[in-house]
Amino acid sequence: MLTAPPSRPSGLSCRQGRKGEVHLQPGLLGSQAQEVQTRWRPSPCFGAGKRSPTKMIHSLFLINCSGDIFLEKHWKSVVSQSVCDYFFEAQEKAADVENVPPVISTPHHYLISIYRDKLFFVSVIQTEVPPLFVIEFLHRVADTFQDYFGECSEAAIKDNVVIVYELLEEMLDNGFPLATESNILKELIKPPTILRSVVNSITGSSNVGDTLPTGQLSNIPWRRAGVKYTNNEAYFDVVEEIDAIIDKSGSTVFAEIQGVIDACIKLSGMPDLSLSFMNPRLLDDVSFHPCIRFKRWESERVLSFIPPDGNFRLISYRVSSQNLVAIPVYVKHSISFKENSSCGRFDITIGPKQNMGKTIEGITVTVHMPKVVLNMNLTPTQGSYTFDPVTKVLTWDVGKITPQKLPSLKGLVNLQSGAPKPEENPSLNIQFKIQQLAISGLKVNRLDMYGEKYKPFKGVKYVTKAGKFQVRT
Repeated sequence: MLTAPPSRPSGLSCRQGRKGEVHLQPGLLGSQAQEVQTRWRPSPCFGAGKRSPTKMIHSLFLINCSGDIFLEKHWKSVVSQSVCDYFFEAQEKAADVENVPPVISTPHHYLISIYRDKLFFVSVIQTEVPPLFVIEFLHRVADTFQDYFGECSEAAIKDNVVIVYELLEEMLDNGFPLATESNILKELIKPPTILRSVVNSITGSSNVGDTLPTGQLSNIPWRRAGVKYTNNEAYFDVVEEIDAIIDKSGSTVFAEIQGVIDACIKLSGMPDLSLSFMNPRLLDDVSFHPCIRFKRWESERVLSFIPPDGNFRLISYRVSSQNLVAIPVYVKHSISFKENSSCGRFDITIGPKQNMGKTIEGITVTVHMPKVVLNMNLTPTQGSYTFDPVTKVLTWDVGKITPQKLPSLKGLVNLQSGAPKPEENPSLNIQFKIQQLAISGLKVNRLDMYGEKYKPFKGVKYVTKAGKFQVRT
């Protein structure tokens, strides 16, 4: 287990954000959000705003799936690892890792956590703070590890533990978020390379830069100065996930689309971009990158911004009106268990529905069967299936759907002899992907660039995926 001494109190402080120019990042709801939105705006430092006199994040623990605390970081004073016992108790009570409560109250602290890439990021808070603000920061930490090391895993973090502590020291100033933008962090702390690691081991130097990032000195701190590229490119990925619950009859109980627009911008100089949509009124609950001019969006529904350099998330949004959410697949199912019998029937068929003529691919069906199921003898018309008799999980890897021949999986279910009939049928969890389609109907109209004379390469890609897509049987 790796640990670091508490950080020294820093003399730096977060800058006050400009008022009322951008929607808040997810974190405050209702009247509280409206009150805070009128007072401050999250800056690229993310922690911009009015500070409270107390520390926001006191400590951070990284925990793997085995329950081992393999890294901890404290700001100012050390919090004992025993505080994580409350988290472990909640984890044992949860049926699944994703069902662990994100906020846990203890006698002296609050534990706020996220689950990313088979790791728990658990922060210790001593006073009440907006929990989604802390959750957003923890996701920024995980995203930064992913950006620096190529993956956010226990092995990658342990292999680069020095850089991890350097990043945490810069991202959090005395318990408050300070620098979370990738461009700023990469000028402060150089990403690891094999050559740099060899040089550092020979010379005893570190990855920490000697000068303040150029972006910190400008009013556009998310973009570094003097950017130059041979090929100037601007690419956008519109990625939408469908969360849905379908009942036995095939009717939609709940449906919602969670969408993001990720950008990869490699443009020279200081370009000023405007991105417009064919139907922007579809979007609800939009969360913006701080570079976006919020007043322009409010008045014209156009995204106007000077972009960061490289990869970043431009906006995230939600489409919550069920009549706007198209369900791209349907499932015919017949699952039955006979009373006082040692067998049952299992029959499911998947077909396309409202897929706008696009191919549905990467389909996987996962079923958590009842505990009385011993084994399953099934025959798929397409793909392959596996059944784990220990965890009782059936996984059917379908592949892509061809409308001419719909894939089905049918056969017998072997039950424990003399065991009572299961009280309810299992639910089907479905994963799929549709390329070149935004299921909400959102379409980019055009991208205009001002401030520079060259013509960049431009492109937009659409992807629709299943989020938590469940069919009840």
